[in-house]
Amino acid sequence: MSELDKRVLVTDPLAEEGLAYLRQHLSVDARLGLSPRELTEAIRGYEGLIVRSGTQVTAQVIQAADRLAVIGRAGTGVDNIDLEAATLRGIVVVNVPNSNAVSVAEHTIALLLALARHLPQADTSLRARGWSRQGLEGIEVRGKKLGIIGLGRIGSAVACRAQGLEMEVMAHDPFVSLDYAARRRVTLVSLEELLRESDFVSLHVPLTERTRGLIGAQELAVMKPTAYLINCARGGIVDEEALCTALEAEKLAGAALDVFAEEPLSDSPLLRHERVILTPHLAATTSEAQRQAAQEIARQVVEVLRGQAPRYPVNAPPLSPEELSVLGPDMDLALRLGRFYAQLAQGNLTEVELTLSGEVAAHDPTILTASALQGVLEAISEEPVNVVNARLLAERRGLRVVERRTPALENFTSSLTLRTRTSKGEWSVMGTVLRGEPHIVRINDFWIDFVARGRLLVSEHIEGPGILGRVGTLLGEAGINISFVQVGRRERGGLGMMVVGIDDPLTPEVLEALLKLPSIRSAHSLWL
Repeated sequence: MSELDKRVLVTDPLAEEGLAYLRQHLSVDARLGLSPRELTEAIRGYEGLIVRSGTQVTAQVIQAADRLAVIGRAGTGVDNIDLEAATLRGIVVVNVPNSNAVSVAEHTIALLLALARHLPQADTSLRARGWSRQGLEGIEVRGKKLGIIGLGRIGSAVACRAQGLEMEVMAHDPFVSLDYAARRRVTLVSLEELLRESDFVSLHVPLTERTRGLIGAQELAVMKPTAYLINCARGGIVDEEALCTALEAEKLAGAALDVFAEEPLSDSPLLRHERVILTPHLAATTSEAQRQAAQEIARQVVEVLRGQAPRYPVNAPPLSPEELSVLGPDMDLALRLGRFYAQLAQGNLTEVELTLSGEVAAHDPTILTASALQGVLEAISEEPVNVVNARLLAERRGLRVVERRTPALENFTSSLTLRTRTSKGEWSVMGTVLRGEPHIVRINDFWIDFVARGRLLVSEHIEGPGILGRVGTLLGEAGINISFVQVGRRERGGLGMMVVGIDDPLTPEVLEALLKLPSIRSAHSLWL
């Protein structure tokens, strides 16, 4: 089959530059707006499929594809594509994670300046034939403090542009190294310090269980009453009801939002608030970004169909059944060790080390290390993280990655130990696969044993009589069912660690009550 005999289907709008490149190398059909059922009927006979966010590529669509080799997403997010189904069929999924960074950063700065100078209000006043400057006095951004939450591609691009405006930039991101931030002339601080000190706060993190409601009533209360909040990241990161309350109580000077918990935005009090600037999720919508995304996705689809490696693969090449049967359980364990660390992270990460011990050490550590890095980074990365790109993303954030192999440790024939080094010291978690299940058996110096799945309460305490009873009573009174309890300690009366399996989510109020119990040093709600 010649190259032009291969067919690609385009189901969402794509810039003409991308279509032109595709037509030079492949046979192209553009059929926009297909429903999942229509796409299921149409996909047979195509080697390539290119979509944006409008097309749902379901498992049924993938099963119906008899020749499909590559799916291209002309953008960053791939939540509209069933990655597991594609991977099981050996279909490569590619995206273009860098296409919109400049556009989003520039939109962020535009909103920042519009807030500082009251531009929407001034425009509305003048169009109403007014000529009063009353209430429209702005502020200079020069010398003001910008706090960036999430110092990835877009956050770094915002920092660069803000520095051009002579702003002082600080950031909160536990998953970048101090050196990475220093090279960008950004000061890393805690979330509380950033909220307390910033004149403008800009969000640049993905929407995950960790970041959902990241900025709520408690966080807004920490901010200056003269501060402004900007969100061009994802809806749901900001508690919109709490934001409206803070604005109405004049606890915040203003806000600018491009993204919302429910889109399109309909009957929201945000629409009626004069100190809020709203744009319809268009931060990434520039002609340059659309052209770049179209050209890059077209090149990658052609590369895959030529048998070449694409630049931005989203899913991993499937392992053979033999490899999967051997390494699959350990990959899952490594992923969960990374996720466990990520939800307890303190300080700024500088190094990630994975040690393979015993039988697993006979295998190449590369994919296991990548699985652990995926678990560490997936909750904070602006682009999808997988075993293909995890190491590259870690290195871009200034992290050192180390792999080690040792003989079997303690009483385990095979185990993995994830060790991290941060600005606050070292941290480690050890796990093993028992009866096909991923078990965490050691956290720092505490020996413990539990299946690394589901909802967990992880706490540190000063060991003593009654601590288990007090925790159990508090959870019971809150209607939270306990599935298991594991406790590790060094000595009687010393520091101890408790892991409680729970069937119901912890509310912020329950977590706060736990922290007030005698002897409790820290408490965290985790989901594995």
